Amino acid sequence: MASRVTVAGVGMIPFTTPRNSEPYDVMGEKAARVALADAGIDYGLVQQAYVGYVYGDSCCGQAALYGLGQSGIPIVNVNNNCSTGSSALFLARQAIESGMADCVLALGFEQMQSGALASHWQDRTSPFARFDEVALAVQGESDAPFAAQYFGGAGAAYAKEYGLAEDTFAKIAVKARRHAANNPYAVFRDPVTVEEVLASPRIYGPLTRLQCCPPTCGAAAAVLCSEEFARRHGLRTDVAITAQAMTTDFPSTFADADMRKVVGYDMSKAAAEQVYEQAGIGPQDVRVVELHDCFTTNELLTYEALGLTPEGTAEKFVCDGDNTYGGRVVTNPSGGLLSKGHPLGATGLAQCTELVWQLRGHAEARQVEDATVALQHNIGLGGAAVVTLYQKVG
Repeated sequence: MASRVTVAGVGMIPFTTPRNSEPYDVMGEKAARVALADAGIDYGLVQQAYVGYVYGDSCCGQAALYGLGQSGIPIVNVNNNCSTGSSALFLARQAIESGMADCVLALGFEQMQSGALASHWQDRTSPFARFDEVALAVQGESDAPFAAQYFGGAGAAYAKEYGLAEDTFAKIAVKARRHAANNPYAVFRDPVTVEEVLASPRIYGPLTRLQCCPPTCGAAAAVLCSEEFARRHGLRTDVAITAQAMTTDFPSTFADADMRKVVGYDMSKAAAEQVYEQAGIGPQDVRVVELHDCFTTNELLTYEALGLTPEGTAEKFVCDGDNTYGGRVVTNPSGGLLSKGHPLGATGLAQCTELVWQLRGHAEARQVEDATVALQHNIGLGGAAVVTLYQKVG
């Protein structure tokens, strides 16, 4: 029988801009120490570690964890683009659930560079080659950053089909900043208005600058344990991962000439459906969600991919306030990527940290009332989507 996976400890450091960042190994070590302290264990009890980052040389994970000691354990470095942190979490959970380990550390960090995301390797085939071919065929050439072309195009396709008002996407950015005002770990906490969002420089399609997540630096970590290990060592067992799924692209990503599918709609939908089936619950049972809002357009698309609202109704979901406090499900109480920023390797584990805090009742001014079920969605183009369901137990 698979072992229940409990989240014994979580931790993160405040995200920051690239010019103010510490080195990746310093950030990684700090986040790991915070998670271990939260769990109440020494690094010597950790049996495996999965470390996620995107921009860095091989074995950066070892460089970060060796600051805690050289215990000889397996340290596996993980890179799945923007879903890297949750991919490390996925592997850590599998190690425990399979019985291969009883205590595993998942760590994610990123020392980002300023400016839009870009490929660092020009002498080999890009992993985005297929995606670029579809984007070029569907919407033509552009000088805009490639990610903005993808997600801006996806938002434009949705708006064209369902006739969205111009300010619908902007309202998501306003909500993100309102939530972030209560999060000391977020970089951008000042409020913005719909008018300010729409007046910021146009990037691509419906996207303006304030609707795009900024590159930031940071680190986050989680300590996962089997329930038996946690009880034996006197660790907390009140939050568990009760379902999780990872998906990659389907033929529809490239064959359907739909930018929404290019940015992973079908991956997200399939992963969410698997998670609900595993857990035996539905989206109506979820009160709090941390989802991948790299752009406002992707947040809106993800409402529907996760089943939080039926297809074609996301605009009503936003306008009715069902995505915030007092509504049906609080999305991104942390402020999300739009306000925390997006240090690629750290994002998935920062989402994990926020949701564990929510289920423990430790989210302070961000606390979602009566939160017992939490859903995490993290996606990376190229591609991989990871959806994780946490429950308060005991």
